[in-house]
Amino acid sequence: MPDFSIGVDLGGTNLRIAAVTVDGQLLDKVTLNTKVALGPDRTIDEMCDAIQRVSTTHKASGSFRGAGIGVLGIIDIQAGTVRKSANFPGWEDYPVRAEIERRLRACALLENDASVIIDNDGNVAALGEQWLGAARGVDNVAILTLGTGIGGGIVFGGKIWHGMNGMAGEFGHVTVEPDGVPCGCGNRGCAERYASASAIMRMAREAIASSEAPALAKAASGAEFGALAIYNLAMQGDEPSRRIFHTFGRYLGMMLAGAVNVLNLDAYVLAGGVSSAWDAFAPTMFEELRQRSLVYALTVPADALSSNSSEKDAMWGQPPLRQAQGRLSAVQAEQSSAGAAAASMERKTIITRALLGSDAGLFGAARAAVLAG
Repeated sequence: MPDFSIGVDLGGTNLRIAAVTVDGQLLDKVTLNTKVALGPDRTIDEMCDAIQRVSTTHKASGSFRGAGIGVLGIIDIQAGTVRKSANFPGWEDYPVRAEIERRLRACALLENDASVIIDNDGNVAALGEQWLGAARGVDNVAILTLGTGIGGGIVFGGKIWHGMNGMAGEFGHVTVEPDGVPCGCGNRGCAERYASASAIMRMAREAIASSEAPALAKAASGAEFGALAIYNLAMQGDEPSRRIFHTFGRYLGMMLAGAVNVLNLDAYVLAGGVSSAWDAFAPTMFEELRQRSLVYALTVPADALSSNSSEKDAMWGQPPLRQAQGRLSAVQAEQSSAGAAAASMERKTIITRALLGSDAGLFGAARAAVLAG
């Protein structure tokens, strides 16, 4: 059996741990409650206990190659510490990686080339989608996670691109509206203030306050009012709700156009719960992309929108059942059959939806540990 590594998704609510073979087979996955309020020592104790249990269960499968931990926040990759994270107060400058290594050595898990890495959750999710998900087999890809805010990560040559000090991939804080809505980062007009779940809710509240959105106002009186309810209204033809997603798509297209112009990557993968609203925002997003990026206009696939439409029965927050891998495979096959020089000129810019959902970070973290070993 092949060797395996451990991927960890350390969230503010849940601690998720998976054992994954070096060829991408999921062996095991467990979920625990995160007790952040009890401090980093308690959380890391529980994490390492779980890593030991899972590794012991599967040690007959092969050698333990290490553990990768994805954490929401700004990570000092070299030091192995959390520089800043709203979800983990009191963790600043705590030696996360060193403490995990100490505990795993104490139980004889870290031997030979096994390693521990700690990285931003967006970075490891990008690596997961590049390794096994929507961009499988594509060396250069960016992932944008559309959730409460906008996260992201970049993979170059099959490896995470960290930038100078681990802060690369902050797509959500690209300015799309000078002097726009204030952002928690201190800037105004950041992309995540216009193209995220919180942005959808802000625009809905503004529409309700105008007294010109009766369907939204009625929905807002219910306990389940959120981005999903607004999406459902948009798909039922409610015009104020449709305008919200039109605005969402416009600003997302602006941000993507800048990324395409600067990076010129093979693929850009949209992940996170709001990506499931593809049908509501994608037409405007692609229109904006064509207008604002000559690079995209010259490399757009013929079926950019139609082959990425959601399944009729797709559920909000769930990855589509088929799309990205088929599209990427078809484009790659077409390029490889045309000869190297012609293929270079005919390569297409793929913008698609993620496939792995919340497991992208687990697979990516496990992969990162192996690459670092």
